[in-house]
Amino acid sequence: MVLEMLPEVNDQSFEAEVLKSRIPVVVDFWAAWCGPCRMLAPAVEDLARTYAGRLKVVKLDVDDNHSTASRFAIRSIPSLLFFKQGQLVDQIVGVCSRTQLAESAEKILREADTRP
Repeated sequence: MVLEMLPEVNDQSFEAEVLKSRIPVVVDFWAAWCGPCRMLAPAVEDLARTYAGRLKVVKLDVDDNHSTASRFAIRSIPSLLFFKQGQLVDQIVGVCSRTQLAESAEKILREADTRP
């Protein structure tokens, strides 16, 4: 099975696509040269498929989008930032398991479901 490429956001689209999203968003901060980023990619893509419609998953290339990477103090990649209602609510730095990704997603979705 060929994995689909996740949608990309950039410095210009970040606010509209992430901060103003009606559903929670996971942003994968990555770079093409980053081996650990490539290792994590299948798990991130699986997360996007599993939670489609409930959770938006996007990628942001740190080499091309210095402003956003700097804004969120990205010092190491891969870094996954979890946003809900425009606020940063969780973060995973480095390669992690599919289980850890799913646990973070479930926590954010549970919290989103309990808000009025």
